[in-house]
Amino acid sequence: MNKVPMTGEGFASLKEELRWRQQEERPRIIEAISEARSHGDLSENAEYHAAKEAQSLNEGRVNELEDLIARAEVIDVTKLSGDKVKFGATVVLVDEDTEEKKTYQIVGDQEADVKSGRISISSPIARALIGKEVGDAIEVNAPGGARGYEIVQVQFI
Repeated sequence: MNKVPMTGEGFASLKEELRWRQQEERPRIIEAISEARSHGDLSENAEYHAAKEAQSLNEGRVNELEDLIARAEVIDVTKLSGDKVKFGATVVLVDEDTEEKKTYQIVGDQEADVKSGRISISSPIARALIGKEVGDAIEVNAPGGARGYEIVQVQFI
C-alpha cells in the first residue's frame, strides 16, 4: 500500500470532509431516499433514482477518503529545513520572461489548489523544482510552451 504524502492541513481537510459526508450528507441522503420512496412506484420515481445516485457518489467518496486517510503520510512542514526544494517547501520563483514573482507551496495531490498557490508534488513545475535550490533556473514545459523560472527563495512555513 503506497503512502500518500500530505501536509497536516491537508490531512485535517480530508478528515473534515469525511466527517461531513458521514455525519451530515449521509443522513440527508437517507432522508431524501425515504421521502422519495414514500411517493410510491419506484420504477418511474426520478427523485428516488436521483437520491440513490447521490448516495452512491457519496459512499464512493467516503471509501476514497477512508483509503487516503489510512495511507496518509503526514509531513509537518514546519519541522523541515534546508536549502533544497522538497515536499512542503514554499518556493518563490521569478518568471525569466516577465520578471513576475510567483509563490508556490509543494503539497500532496489531494490538497493541491493552484489558485491558493499550492501545487501538487506530481505537477510538472513541482517535479522540475524538487532538489533545486536558490539561484537555480528551471524550465517547465507548459501547455503554452516552455517557461523559464529562477528560484529566489525556499522556505518551510
